[in-house]
Amino acid sequence: MYPVLFKIGALEITSFGVLMAVAMLMGIWVFHRELAQSRLPEDAINAAFAGVFGGLAGAKVIWTLEFMGEAPIGSLLFSRGGFSWYGGAIGGIGTGLWMLRRYRIPLLRGLAAATPALAIGHAIGRIGCFLVGDDYGRPTDLPWGVAFPLGLPPVTVPVHPTQLYEAVLLVPLTFFLIRWRRAGVGDAVVLGRYLVLAGLFRFTIEFVRVNRQILGPFTLAHVIALGLVAAGAVMLFKANAPR
Repeated sequence: MYPVLFKIGALEITSFGVLMAVAMLMGIWVFHRELAQSRLPEDAINAAFAGVFGGLAGAKVIWTLEFMGEAPIGSLLFSRGGFSWYGGAIGGIGTGLWMLRRYRIPLLRGLAAATPALAIGHAIGRIGCFLVGDDYGRPTDLPWGVAFPLGLPPVTVPVHPTQLYEAVLLVPLTFFLIRWRRAGVGDAVVLGRYLVLAGLFRFTIEFVRVNRQILGPFTLAHVIALGLVAAGAVMLFKANAPR
């Protein structure tokens, strides 16, 4: 892991920060291409910019609230890692929806166009989490287990690199989302498939993640992931139901 790539005086350039910037730029570029594919106004790209900042804010705030009893709030807010997946989803999608409505862009078309950008941006961001040693899994004796002695928090025994598990699943999902859209698959089906698959990925990986359980063996991320799967399943059912 390489939490700090280099320093400029007292300023640290972290691998997580660089990968987050790459994720934002890649996501915005992919979304711009998908807007053209859907023949939507270019002004809709502003929803992506707003979604990026809304997602970052939501991810950091929710993560801070989760762990506020373990460290001072200020140190949590300004730590070099610590972002909540579901906080980012709520903040990013919520802000993006608000901007789409503001520009009077059909929500379903706009969200479907955003799905490949969301998937690839999420994948790149997870690689950043791996490099900084955040959001890892439980101890494992598998040959690909990784220790994060400088992680958040540090761990000196091999653990599941759950960040890479998620990234490996999200990259092909990005490819399929783009392919489905090029093949003329309906917006509701594309969005439904994204919600179901992304939710299932996170739900499965969460079993080897280190997170606080709130309902038996399930964590809050489990519950949110199931909500996404349910929403996607309803969309797919309605899209395929006889008229």
